[in-house]
Amino acid sequence: MGAESKEPGTRSKILIAAATMLGENPTARLSVRGVAARAQVSTGSLRHFFPTQRELIETVVAGMYDLEIPDDPIDDRSLTPEERLTACLQLLLSHVGVGERARQQWGALYEAYVATPPSEDQAATYLALERMGRHRIEQWLTTLVDEGAIAAGGIEERARFLATVTSGIATERALPSETVRVDAEKETLRLAVHAVMSGPPAA
Repeated sequence: MGAESKEPGTRSKILIAAATMLGENPTARLSVRGVAARAQVSTGSLRHFFPTQRELIETVVAGMYDLEIPDDPIDDRSLTPEERLTACLQLLLSHVGVGERARQQWGALYEAYVATPPSEDQAATYLALERMGRHRIEQWLTTLVDEGAIAAGGIEERARFLATVTSGIATERALPSETVRVDAEKETLRLAVHAVMSGPPAA
């Protein structure tokens, strides 16, 4: 009975530790030893709940999919649908930072996934996080479809396009620029949002 009461708490501690590590650093390698240390549990306990690193990664990211965003801009009905979706994309970019912080983040991504071939687990982590980002955009688009603000269809394609645009802006933030970045970014996002809200892509 005592062991059963401890298990849910241990599993939760492991997931919270792993999610925190990814939140702090998207390139974090969720090694069994590292996550166990962060969660303050034994590696044996971690292996009990998550026999493989891949299973741990997928469970963590799946759990992050449906986390509620405090003050989600998509719920702000005082804005137009285009303004709401633009604000949502700006929220995604707010985690990237600018200047030195953006360079450090981009450099970490380069070292983890580009400079050398990533391991299977590293690749799985990156792809899972990428899917999570697209899933969030798909949720925002679905909300607007349900409201009748945009036409149904092509949600996945439109989400991928918007994810590509935000990824490009995140990369630009790490590079030298002579433009007034905030104004340029807002205009880029406005054009991208206008494009996806004009209708689903042609087949």
